[in-house]
Amino acid sequence: MSKVFSAHAVSVDGYLSGRTPDGEKEFGRGLGDAPMLFDWYFDGDTPSRMFDGFKLSEQSVSFFDTAAARVGAIVVGRTTYEHSSHFGGGSPHPNAPMVLVSHGPVPELGEAQTLVTTGIEDAIAKARELAGGKDVGLMGGGVVTSALEAGLVDEVILHQVPILLGGGRSYFQEVAAHVRLRLIEAVPAPGVTHLRYEVIR
Repeated sequence: MSKVFSAHAVSVDGYLSGRTPDGEKEFGRGLGDAPMLFDWYFDGDTPSRMFDGFKLSEQSVSFFDTAAARVGAIVVGRTTYEHSSHFGGGSPHPNAPMVLVSHGPVPELGEAQTLVTTGIEDAIAKARELAGGKDVGLMGGGVVTSALEAGLVDEVILHQVPILLGGGRSYFQEVAAHVRLRLIEAVPAPGVTHLRYEVIR
């Protein structure tokens, strides 16, 4: 069966975005005062084979492209969807359709977007169907936390940027019980360390 994994840039203290002076929920300002979490996407001299416009370090591009190539479909939460301007009606991944999990209806979905309103389990099941045997990616702290609590996550990838933000939006929301991880890969690179964990069940 295909694997389910998440991958996101985070600060050392676990934030996926910084503070937003006009309010954390203001859509379109999802990174707050922490755009540097994504500098490593563009600070290198090696173009990504997966994402046009990304130029990473040699160390990062190998890790990043390998993970991106695994994805056959991606599950996105409603908050991430709104902060990302609906991904322009497409998907955050250039070669994988998007499944949007939301509690209610969403107007004007794009052709590459599928809405699921019946929970994270059904959203991941639909993504597996669309993925055609490839892996399912998760995007958004709420989606990842819900999937962890449902026992559906196989791996967690953190692109850890060497900064303490001291505030913002945490990548993981509160979980009801401990989630144990086993480090299976660590790749240091300029401006970021790539950490791949297996979720121990």
